[in-house]
Amino acid sequence: MESNQLGQKIKKLRQKLGLSHDDFARKADVPYTTLTKVETGVIKKPSVFVVSKIAKALSVDIEELIK
Repeated sequence: MESNQLGQKIKKLRQKLGLSHDDFARKADVPYTTLTKVETGVIKKPSVFVVSKIAKALSVDIEELIK
């Protein structure tokens, strides 16, 4: 996966659902700062645990996020 392809995909899906960073962080049960860092590419390889929570909050399979 390219440098910030994951972050861009997450951002696109989050915006499609009309969720703000804050709402999304609460829904995913992931710290706000972690989410913004993943979206912007500061965190290039988030843990599987974090990606799993994000995928669940976005109602997508984890495979769909990482492919």
